[in-house]
Amino acid sequence: MRNKIGSLFVLFTLLVIGVAANHIPVKAPRNLKVLPNTISDQRLDSIMQTYNKALGVGCDFCHVKSKMFNLKDGLDYAADGEPMKENARDMMRMTIDINKNHFYNNKSKEPYLLNTITCNTCHRGETFPTDH
Repeated sequence: MRNKIGSLFVLFTLLVIGVAANHIPVKAPRNLKVLPNTISDQRLDSIMQTYNKALGVGCDFCHVKSKMFNLKDGLDYAADGEPMKENARDMMRMTIDINKNHFYNNKSKEPYLLNTITCNTCHRGETFPTDH
């Protein structure tokens, strides 16, 4: 009788742990090299949407299709497989540097939030800016 109760207790405990594990939200992996790792998902999404609009592209311009994750949009945002992603990082560093070194008059903002010069300054909705 004691073995049955002990077995039932262990089985019930494993069942509760299994159900709880299925309800723990899994955070998508990040691979941030320019923006701070502490940036909120909302702020990150907002910044990425401004890049999409400024360049007239979708997320798949810089992000590769997922091979491992079953994500709703099918993209692996942490992967570095698309060369355009590193190019975008270089452009981010360039705009941050320009803003920080030439227009950084608001010390209460982080340099990556400054937007005196933005992607749209040169791109104006075009994937590759034209020389004017």
